[in-house]
Amino acid sequence: METILIVDDEKNYPPVIGAILKEEGYETLAANSGPEALEILKNSDVDLVLTDMKMPGMGGIELMERIQALDPELPVIMMTAYGTVEKAVEAMEKGAFSYILKPFDNDRMILYAKKACALYRVIKENRRLKSDMAHRYGFGNIIGKSKAMRQVFEMIEKVATTAATILIEGESGTGKELVARSIHFNSPRREEPFIAVNCSALAETLLESELFGHERGAFTGAVSMKKGRFELADKGTLFLDEIGELSANLQVKLLRVLQEKCFERVGGTKPIPVDIRFVAATNKRLKEETASGRFREDLFFRLNVIAIVIPPLRERREDIPLLVDHFVQKYASERKTGTPITGIDPEVGRLFYDYAWPGNVRELENVIERAVILCPSNRIRTADLPTEIRNRADQADFFDAIPENAKLEETLDLIECKMIGRALRRCHNVQSDAADLLGIGKSVMSKKVKKHGL
Repeated sequence: METILIVDDEKNYPPVIGAILKEEGYETLAANSGPEALEILKNSDVDLVLTDMKMPGMGGIELMERIQALDPELPVIMMTAYGTVEKAVEAMEKGAFSYILKPFDNDRMILYAKKACALYRVIKENRRLKSDMAHRYGFGNIIGKSKAMRQVFEMIEKVATTAATILIEGESGTGKELVARSIHFNSPRREEPFIAVNCSALAETLLESELFGHERGAFTGAVSMKKGRFELADKGTLFLDEIGELSANLQVKLLRVLQEKCFERVGGTKPIPVDIRFVAATNKRLKEETASGRFREDLFFRLNVIAIVIPPLRERREDIPLLVDHFVQKYASERKTGTPITGIDPEVGRLFYDYAWPGNVRELENVIERAVILCPSNRIRTADLPTEIRNRADQADFFDAIPENAKLEETLDLIECKMIGRALRRCHNVQSDAADLLGIGKSVMSKKVKKHGL
């Protein structure tokens, strides 16, 4: 049960608000001044502070600043009967989660409270995960707590100690090379070389020489013998990135190396035996490439002994806060001038969660690096973000997008159907997990799934 601290110098307000929130399943605490609220915070676990802005002595904004010194991420919602645009802007700029005017609509207050508590729930979970990440999820720089990523970690643990060939599939920027390196460094070959080759970066003739090496005089410019990546990776791991771009000719030659465990250098005739653990990666669906004749079926089966699929970031949005925290710390530590970066504004977190991230984790990291460089204060703001992300903050409110002649029941049904469908996708069609995500019971979820034919 989450706890909300209600702070208001008008003594009748906390009990009334408390009664409303208790009906929603929250535990509430009350204070009639800023100092009293701070004393409660020192001795109680609180998930949200709902405070009046105008109070004698310590006002709401000063209280919020004192709260931020104790816990910078504890959400604070301001309420006031003296609301102006300037006050609202001041409160939000200083880190308030939201701002509501008295007298306020109960449903709106409950909605804000639910959103704030949900955000802080994720923050607390991230804190807990950071403490044991090295033990449970510690595979280099791979960050994630979602179900999909936990499955990836479990697969790495299972296959790392074997000699099996691995095929890693996933969109560009999802971290396929990080997974390959994790497999290598958690394997008995960890002391041996990890050699990476991007199959799409070189022309066919250059790639063949890069992989197989060449003898002196094999072609114009081959003035001396050169060992290829196969030899350099002997006893270790060879990572073939973008394997789907390999030409038909090189596919045949790679297949022979996989089968025979030996090869000849370009221009040579002497077989060279090698002991290599092969890990391949692709942003294409190799099964479809095989069906269309663009990739050899026999090579596909040789590579696809163990398949690991890395989900795109849009399908594991619960990992975004954890990734953001990791990248902020990483690049903030490299910042030599200006105010130290301590985190991101709540609105930035909401924009990150809503954005589709076509470039996946790589794009998120680039956005954070850029924001840390440009940020003039101690927290990353929407103004520090690229235009394509920042523009989401300027989009019309969802309510304004609903036609004025829309029928209430039809509109609510449509929204309900889309929300349930999205929750099911995020939870990999596990209804109980989707029900928890939406805050409804399992039986209610089951009925609604049937209702909408999902």
